[in-house]
Amino acid sequence: MLERSDLADNALQCLHDEDYDRPYNLQNLNAETLIFTRGREGRSLDGEWNFCVDLLDTGLRQKWFSMLPEAAEKRIEPWDYDPYEGETVPVPSCWQMLKEKWYFFEGSAWYTKSVSVDELLPGRRRFLRVGAAQYDCKIFINGTFIGNHYGGSTPFCVEVSDALTPGQNWIMLCVNNTRTLDRVPMRNTDWFNYGGVYREVALYETGATVIRDVFARLDDDGGICVSVAADGPAEEARVRIPELNIDAVITLDDGRGHVVFEALPERWSPDTPKLYDLEVEAGGDRVHDRVGFRTIERRGTELFLNGKPLFLRGISVHEDDETVGKCTSEEDLRRRFADARALGCNFLRLAHYPHHERAAEIADELGFLLWEEVPVYWAIDFANPDTRRDAENQLRELIRRDRNRASVIIWSVGNENPDTDARLEFMRGLVELARDEDPTRLLSAACLVNHAKLKIEDRLAKHIDVIGLNEYYGWYEENFDELISIGQNSDPDRPVVISETGADGDHTDLGPKSGLFSIDYQREVYERQIETLRELSYIKGISPWILYDFRVERRQNVFQRGFNRKGLIAADKKTRKPAFDVLRAFYAEMREKDAAE
Repeated sequence: MLERSDLADNALQCLHDEDYDRPYNLQNLNAETLIFTRGREGRSLDGEWNFCVDLLDTGLRQKWFSMLPEAAEKRIEPWDYDPYEGETVPVPSCWQMLKEKWYFFEGSAWYTKSVSVDELLPGRRRFLRVGAAQYDCKIFINGTFIGNHYGGSTPFCVEVSDALTPGQNWIMLCVNNTRTLDRVPMRNTDWFNYGGVYREVALYETGATVIRDVFARLDDDGGICVSVAADGPAEEARVRIPELNIDAVITLDDGRGHVVFEALPERWSPDTPKLYDLEVEAGGDRVHDRVGFRTIERRGTELFLNGKPLFLRGISVHEDDETVGKCTSEEDLRRRFADARALGCNFLRLAHYPHHERAAEIADELGFLLWEEVPVYWAIDFANPDTRRDAENQLRELIRRDRNRASVIIWSVGNENPDTDARLEFMRGLVELARDEDPTRLLSAACLVNHAKLKIEDRLAKHIDVIGLNEYYGWYEENFDELISIGQNSDPDRPVVISETGADGDHTDLGPKSGLFSIDYQREVYERQIETLRELSYIKGISPWILYDFRVERRQNVFQRGFNRKGLIAADKKTRKPAFDVLRAFYAEMREKDAAE
């Protein structure tokens, strides 16, 4: 039996070893192993993969990844799982949405795909990129462990130049979505814990030199600064922005370098979302991007985009779909922005984790401002070094993935965390990391109200640029007059964005006609919120909760039925509730006011 074979180290040890995961939890696939993929031609590995759920982690215990293909009739031992035959699932997908019996499954699942490649010519390299897998993804190729990645919403890359051999190869992914106390986020969240390889998988081939990172932005003097990081033999990189007549060489020192150009690019903004072609070459490797140039800053309690006052007319969005779960598509993303446009938005908060990278690319194209964040959510283990390592890596991966997107103006380092000493140290560290990775954007976190003092008060506030404030007066806090008191008692020295507010509204025939969970009550909450917030001069934006109803395990009353129903649009992404028109009218008024000024 496999439990007594050489694969499992004999003596039934695999049945009793609860430390079986340790050799496969290196977290060696991280921000440092990313390669820059925009403008590259990759080979898609999307499509059907062999699949098996593995509740007890038998696969790691028995070392399924080491099993070689063999006809069933020739085996001398029974296999608990055949990685090479049997059930298949599409990639990308979330397993919860494929079969009812997998709906609440949390644990490991195995994906296996046959990939044939030609012999790799001398001086050539191959990289595997996974757009996102929820949450821990371990990669095995031809029976050998390559590495693993933590973080359910950021991409990761691994070099497979030596692992893939000419002819047929077997790639196996062990994906685990179990909620644990040391992960980011931890066990207790307020969105659905999907599992699976739910973004695209691709194979890239490069020369001996690979460009790992490109960062283009305006410098403090208004010139264009471009930084390049390359891995491999290259002493210089060439940068071109043809429309601006930029064509220059950057000297690379240990693979890194930057250059500043004197240029006067047209500024990107929601009204004029101007983008430029950027080309970078180093050691024979070439990449391409579309970038915009703009400034974002805060002065006191004011926000300024390209030197002009800015009010953020926003809405929060989850990456969730009634049919396909956490998967998304071009059509779904463009529908999101079309609905935000109809609402009168110039701003979206992408909560509570990095959304698909295509979202920011489309926002660049269409002219929307974005808040992007990492899932440092609620009471994670702030004192645990492993938790901090996880959060820091996810933040680096998000910033390096999207810092060329002009649409992204705010990095958020957390949401609704208790104001403790451990949390303050943890979050300050993330703020410093974000400033080091990208000094050109504003930093925020969704903070909480001091309910005892009825005041905006959070020790983290002095370390961030924009105070995000989640408040639900009229919903979780029944005394609406307290919101008026908070407005009067607070005197922040920096801008406040209402990062969440709202109320559930069940639009279906099962919903009540009045009171809590009715769409009329939801509308009334929006009317009272707007009436109160519009009088506070330090409020420089609102992103109510939320654009669409979304799936979540914890919401199980008779009106929610497994969904958070605070959406201005129902989960069908078609049915608009009355509160939609209330917010749209307010945003139309704010837009006219901004135009007049």
